[in-house]
Amino acid sequence: MSTVDKQLEGVKATIDDVVPRRISISDVTYEGPELVIYTRDPAEFAADTELVRQLASTLRKRITVRPDPSVLTRPGDAERVIRDVVPDDAGVTDIEFDRETGEVRIEARDPGAVIGRGGETRREITAAVGWTPEVVRSAPIESSTVDNVRSFLGQEREERRTILERVGRQIHREPMSDDEWVRITSLGCCREVGRAAFVISTPNTRILVDCGEKPGANGETPYLDVPEALGSGASTIDAVVLTHAHLDHAALVPLLYERGYDGPIYCTEPTRDLLGLLTLDYIDSANADGRTPPYDSEMVREAIKHTITLEYGDVTDIAPDVKLTLHNAGHVLGSSVVHFHVGEGLYNVAFSGDIHYSDTRLLDGAVNQFPRVETLVLESTYGGRNDYQTDQNDSERKLKQVVRDTADRGGTVLVPTEAVGRAQEVMLVLAEAMREGEIPDLPIYLDGMVWEATAVHTTYPEFLRDDMADRIFDADENPFLSDQFHAFDGDDAERESIAGGDPAIVSPRPGCSPGARSDRGSNTSAPIPTRRSPSSITRRRGRRAGASRTGSERLRRATAAARRSTCRCASRPSTASRATPTGRASRTSSTR
Repeated sequence: MSTVDKQLEGVKATIDDVVPRRISISDVTYEGPELVIYTRDPAEFAADTELVRQLASTLRKRITVRPDPSVLTRPGDAERVIRDVVPDDAGVTDIEFDRETGEVRIEARDPGAVIGRGGETRREITAAVGWTPEVVRSAPIESSTVDNVRSFLGQEREERRTILERVGRQIHREPMSDDEWVRITSLGCCREVGRAAFVISTPNTRILVDCGEKPGANGETPYLDVPEALGSGASTIDAVVLTHAHLDHAALVPLLYERGYDGPIYCTEPTRDLLGLLTLDYIDSANADGRTPPYDSEMVREAIKHTITLEYGDVTDIAPDVKLTLHNAGHVLGSSVVHFHVGEGLYNVAFSGDIHYSDTRLLDGAVNQFPRVETLVLESTYGGRNDYQTDQNDSERKLKQVVRDTADRGGTVLVPTEAVGRAQEVMLVLAEAMREGEIPDLPIYLDGMVWEATAVHTTYPEFLRDDMADRIFDADENPFLSDQFHAFDGDDAERESIAGGDPAIVSPRPGCSPGARSDRGSNTSAPIPTRRSPSSITRRRGRRAGASRTGSERLRRATAAARRSTCRCASRPSTASRATPTGRASRTSSTR
């Protein structure tokens, strides 16, 4: 019997001591960083609200409780029961079942009505059908990217479970050494823009943080062949942790699977979906520019398949001697400051990724308080002695003035902007300025990737500022549903119609025309893109929906036969806490 199997035997004995005799336990196993408990009495488990918390505290592990497959009602029958139990005013828009997790994902316009007072309705569902409800709010803008990723994960659920079990055993293996040291190796990113990649090493573990491209540089990749990384074999890397999905941090993550890596990627759920969107588009961009992409779409799917998503603040074992916690970085949707706790109090390292310290229209500012940090690896963009960052209010004032002056001359304003993050901020500025009468009421034409990225934002309101999340789910207040916004197709006729028509604002992505590249922070203009994008915006249940026909469409074609599915956890107690930092932090400077 292996050490992991012996460990599980001890865990099972502890569970038997804690769980009341009336609740049967059919299996206990590791799946990724979580301990999964299968029970034939899910209703009894759900009724005891303190039981999972007690188990997590006793075992000091993240616990997920799932119904044994033998007690699950058939999905067709279960759906009819759920629709009978849930009040009509909940506005259920979709119900999807995941047999591997025993979860049923219920999308509704009013999630509170599905959950019920004190969780009463949710418990009634579990008691009636056996399935564990995961209740989410229906996104006001449909995202083909999100749908395609979930559909793909549903199609690959059996292989994914095998991956998670293997990762779980790797995490909970016995340490190979009693030595105590921590080493950080830079594979790029320092004293340059782009190709972010770091390795944090201990005697037992190697973890890669980010793996990005260098914008505008063909063939300059992170130094992956050094002994600390792939040079000693891809199997020596225990995990990849991704701070966010921008290409200078994530473009080459699928390349790792091309090179033989077969381990997990840890990130937030929005980062996972945006990784799929942006890396598939990265392949399209390379082909359009006549370059050979470093990997194909199959490697993107491998990366998605191996991704384990975490919530902000959850403390998670990712190796025998390393715990990971993600915190909001305030940079883009789902971006994270990644915090590593090494050993039993030995050392703490935080990587900032890209951060934005103050609040924006979309996001809260970056978290900057941790229980302990001995070393902080911090981005230094605009950190030089002579660097100057334009004031936000001044930038917005100048943008509005340009719009007014151009409209007065009967012209079209081009606002090239990155599809994820900056584009949504610009959309909010323009919509507000039109609403307040500060600029003329003009049509705003959005690149298809911009619109698809916006749809992903509305799928994850919990990652946005509270006031923005509230506005998104109010049909009359949602700024992204402004009548001024139009996703446009990239064919010549439509481009000529926009360019030769009435005054308008066009928001393409920098570098999305052939031969150009997209550098973050670029202020140069670009032609109206030729890349394919939605020809129209449709409405479902009175809300606008769009779909990018770039990377997400390719993923959809690859998984068209699959049903939508998710791999979110049924119960995840958080053991993270926030406190005033203690100790003195050393700083290692890096650039984007």
